[in-house]
Parts: sequence; C-alpha cells; structure tokens
Amino acid sequence: MSLQACVFSTSLGWFGLVGQQRCVWRLVMGHRRADEAWAALHRHFANETLSESDWYPALRKKLEAFAAGKRVSFDNVQVRTEHRTEFQQKVILATRAVGFGETVSYGELATRAGSTNAARAVGTVMANNDVPIIIPCHRVLASGGKIGGFSAPQGIDLKRRLLELEAQRASES
Repeated sequence: MSLQACVFSTSLGWFGLVGQQRCVWRLVMGHRRADEAWAALHRHFANETLSESDWYPALRKKLEAFAAGKRVSFDNVQVRTEHRTEFQQKVILATRAVGFGETVSYGELATRAGSTNAARAVGTVMANNDVPIIIPCHRVLASGGKIGGFSAPQGIDLKRRLLELEAQRASES
C-alpha cells in the first residue's frame, strides 16, 4: 500500500502529514528541520511506502494558518480511527469537540467520553494521538490546570505555545 506524505515548515517548526485520499493517518509537528520530520514519518511507517508529494494542500494551508495564530477549524478533516478501540474512538470524538481556546482536564474528558473514572486511560489515548492539532490533545490538561505532558519534539514548551496562541486569538474574538 502506498501512502501520500508531505513535510512543510511553519512558525511552530516542521510538520509532516501522511494519509490516503483525504484521510489523515499521522501528523508530526515541532521538528527543527525537514529531515527530522521525514525521519519521524518513516519511523511510524517503516513497513509502508510513502509517496512524497504536496499531499492535501488544503489541509497544509490550514495547518500553516493555525501555526501563524489564525483561528482554524479542523472539524471536517477525516482522521483514521478504525484501528482504535471503541473507548479510544469516544475519547477522540470528545477531544475533537473541545473548542479553540478551551481546555479540559483528563478527568473531564473522560466524563465527556462516557467513562467517568477513566482519566488515566484518557491520558494514554492523548499520549498516543496520531494527529495532534486535528485531534487537539494540547487542550487537555492535568488536574488543577497543570500542563501535563506532550510528546512532540519540543515537549511541553510546544504545548504551552499552542495554548498561548489559542488563548490570545480567543481573547481577541
């Protein structure tokens, strides 16, 4: 199977996308260089052929705009979830419903996904998010508003930048 892939630069670092047709399978972000983003994509798809192209330019433009601080909706972007459990799919749907500039705790997200006592399991789903920003795991915080973790290369510094970017834009609305 051949998957489409592209890498592009943003103010938040280099991003990489992989998918088929208009369905996103993976988004990597926050890399310092293009070759690092490509390496991350190839690590995730070591057994697949990645066709390098300007895949999904409309989504690339949305991600570039988001990184530049614009309020962008990714609600209509299709992401691959069939490999996820029913619980994981519910968490992903609940996460996608968290609005721009809004934050929730892992516990609150567990409740929204219908599993009140599953905050740790929600954290695991967020830690294994294949498509950050589109599934906005950066909007999910630990209890008490603590930043929690973030698995992108720049770690919680990038999570803070994303939250600050959204908070600034949301306050201007």
